[in-house]
Amino acid sequence: MRRKSKSSLTTTKELIGREANVEEIVAEIERDRVFYEESGGGVTFSGGEPLLQHVFLNGLLDACLKLKISTALETCGYAPWEVVRKVKNKIDLFLYDLKLMDDKEHQKYTGASNVQILSNLTRLDSEGKNIVIRFPVIPEITDTEGNIRQIAEYISSLKTVREIDLLPYNKLGKGKYEKLNRLNLLTDLEPPSPERLNQLSERFKVLGLKVKIGG
Repeated sequence: MRRKSKSSLTTTKELIGREANVEEIVAEIERDRVFYEESGGGVTFSGGEPLLQHVFLNGLLDACLKLKISTALETCGYAPWEVVRKVKNKIDLFLYDLKLMDDKEHQKYTGASNVQILSNLTRLDSEGKNIVIRFPVIPEITDTEGNIRQIAEYISSLKTVREIDLLPYNKLGKGKYEKLNRLNLLTDLEPPSPERLNQLSERFKVLGLKVKIGG
């Protein structure tokens, strides 16, 4: 699709992705069923944020239940509890993002409060759900002494969380910012060093957690 801007220059928009219904997605899932059966794996619903399309997600989860295919959900947890409640018993594994514990810092860097996020995580944990924490390690933002300490204390209060994935910041998103013509404020930020990741790994292992770098 092309359009003319006010300066009469021609710009091009690139269409990425396509619309699909539940039946079409389930058909694609079934084609890979043999791999799930051989590996013991299943389907991971990711995004974006899948809970923003919870009606569609529910339909897919129902289909996977009927097919006896294991399901995982990658989520930041930013959704009303009523939305989470409708899907929580259909999901075998929650891959739950945890970025910043301080609400003001969370709002500063994400534009949203973390109150609902932490509330949902605590409730899922209290119900014994299978949860893996995914922590993006971003120097000077999430990787600060105060935030690491608060996250460690919070995870220690949870009953069922036994694993954390450390996701080191990288610069792979540079091209996306350029395509979207958006300002990337982290261009000067360098990824965490292997030494720093190992330090964090040891710190979380002390809590009795299984730690994976990357994920």
